[in-house]
Amino acid sequence: MIDKIEKYFPNLTTVQKERIQALICLYPEWNDKINVVSRKDICNLEERHILHSLSIARFIHFSEGSRILDLGTGGGFPGIPLAVLFPEVYFHLVDRIGKKIHVAEEIAKAIGIENVSFQHGDIGECHEKFDFVVSRAVMPQPDLVRCIRKNISPIQRNAIPNGLISLKGGELGNELQSIARQTETINLDNYFDEPFFKTKKLVYTSI
Repeated sequence: MIDKIEKYFPNLTTVQKERIQALICLYPEWNDKINVVSRKDICNLEERHILHSLSIARFIHFSEGSRILDLGTGGGFPGIPLAVLFPEVYFHLVDRIGKKIHVAEEIAKAIGIENVSFQHGDIGECHEKFDFVVSRAVMPQPDLVRCIRKNISPIQRNAIPNGLISLKGGELGNELQSIARQTETINLDNYFDEPFFKTKKLVYTSI
């Protein structure tokens, strides 16, 4: 059952529901072999990983044909849940840890999504252009901005300027001070009722 996700995304197609349900089954199986999600957290997969990833879809509806880079994807978050939700958008998932990117690739293959590609390596080895980079707490936002600036496309396809969308937690005032003028922070409890989201934030920086 994917009750929490359907609560906030009531218009999912049958195929999307089946794929999200498959994620909930597949990740624990893979996690027993390769630790991509904290073992104490795997029972909260729907809320703390899939729904958390989909908070980006509450902030922006990516236009058809958009290109999204998921930097530091680990086992596929937020890229794979977003790829399920936006089948008309291309996602490129990058991670330094080969075994984690392997899990993401195998899970994407198992659920039948084809709008994703994978790269084992560092952001410096990625030379493609994207509308947005998405990431979950990989590094401080100003450092991320410096790393991915070269990867941001000058072509605008979406309702907001191209840039970086990060999922973070805690107090971010000092971290964001140097990029405050180009940055917007949204508390995720604006989107979701669950207590987990009270300390979680989405941070968008235009580039």
